[in-house]
Amino acid sequence: MPDTPTPAALHKTAPAGSPTSSSGSSGASAPKASAERGRTALAVGVVEKIAGMAAREIPGIHALGSGLTRTFGAMRDKVPGGKSSMGRGIKAEVGEKQTAIDIALVVEYGVVIPELATQVRENIISAVERMTGLEVVEVNIAVNDVHLPDEPDIEEEDESGSTGQRPKLQ
Repeated sequence: MPDTPTPAALHKTAPAGSPTSSSGSSGASAPKASAERGRTALAVGVVEKIAGMAAREIPGIHALGSGLTRTFGAMRDKVPGGKSSMGRGIKAEVGEKQTAIDIALVVEYGVVIPELATQVRENIISAVERMTGLEVVEVNIAVNDVHLPDEPDIEEEDESGSTGQRPKLQ
């Protein structure tokens, strides 16, 4: 088959100013030319953080993650030098061109959950596609709990429920 390029021919670039073997229009060869200059790899954590920030922008979300995830996160936040994770409660699978996202939510009491889920899904898709260029193929949302107005947060329980006092370091 004479039209099939060899692997060596795929890596060769045309000399400057010479026409390419594509259709000849400058619009068709421009994306290919920029792709030949390198690739961009996105870590899973990048997509998870973007999705987490986008989800938190929607009113009616109390927290991200399951109860166990939030408990461990609250403990990790108290460790000196520990950072809170914006991607807590979010799992992403990232390919070269597409991503899929799973998110666990705790919603405020009184919120219409199907409407909230639609808003969260649309905001995550918009933010991730705009910032990463990846196509979001799905956003799966699991509502794990409803936060009642008189219920304390896990972080508040940890602070008020501690019986032993730590000595202050000087």
